Amino acid sequence: MTQAEAASRLGVCGRTFRRYLSRYEQGGMEGLIDRRLMHVSYRRVPVDDEVMRLTEKYRGRHEEWSAKHLCAWYRKDGGARSYTWVKSRRQEAALVPQAKARGAHRKRRERSPWPELMIHQDGSRHEGVAGQKWDLIVTMDDATNEPYSMFFVEEEDTMSSLQGVREVIELLGLFS
Repeated sequence: MTQAEAASRLGVCGRTFRRYLSRYEQGGMEGLIDRRLMHVSYRRVPVDDEVMRLTEKYRGRHEEWSAKHLCAWYRKDGGARSYTWVKSRRQEAALVPQAKARGAHRKRRERSPWPELMIHQDGSRHEGVAGQKWDLIVTMDDATNEPYSMFFVEEEDTMSSLQGVREVIELLGLFS
């Protein structure tokens, strides 16, 4: 078996396989042990008095505080850790629940401040009668959610969108 075939079977590249081979030749099976797993990061903060003092102070006096306020207090009191570190210690100690992640694509935008300033149109598939599906085209006011036009079509297209716009123009008396 070639080195390339052996690397492929192990799921690593040829260079990594050659490194494994060199380490095996120098140290046998001991040479293949990943030594990174044996060392603790020099940046890791040990669970010590600092963590205990932070959690006890939070439990005793600052329970209503947000992570931002607690971090400001912690820094003012001589702490040198980051906001993320303070927030993580609170969550690890089960003092606050972790917030559900919010996707950037789900952020709500501001509504239009005045009625009739902006209209919104949407088309979605609905089953009105068993076995038959149509697209419901709705044109509505962004500020008030008032529907100006609603109708079913077989399939949403440019003409159905323009029909919704025409109905809104006629209803509101625009351009007359």
